[in-house]
Amino acid sequence: MKTANATIKQVWPYQKDKMNLPVADVEAALSFYETTMGFRVVSRHDLPYQSAILDRDGIQIGLAENGGDPTQDGCFFEVDNVETAFAELKASGLTKELSNFDLQKYGEVNWKVFFVVAPDGLCYCYGQRQS
Repeated sequence: MKTANATIKQVWPYQKDKMNLPVADVEAALSFYETTMGFRVVSRHDLPYQSAILDRDGIQIGLAENGGDPTQDGCFFEVDNVETAFAELKASGLTKELSNFDLQKYGEVNWKVFFVVAPDGLCYCYGQRQS
């Protein structure tokens, strides 16, 4: 049985650039993003280094073999329903490195969040605004 999908509404990188998230091997990383996270590859580039642009819900991120440290980067995804996003990842095969829900406040906004660490080391936070 297929679960409903959450919609990613916005994305913010932890570092400077959501289009150049560092990975050691783009080709090896892609399966996780396509199968588990629901992204699709929209383009690939060989120069200045191997990279791929991924899209989901009109939101794009990029993976790049740029020499950066993936354990120090990732993105925050604002989703329409954090429980649906969690269930979708579990149904897509994610079995480890998934945190429990947490309530966090950034500025004036309260968020219900959970974290996922991709096999490439990048960390993603999924969050839904709370009223």
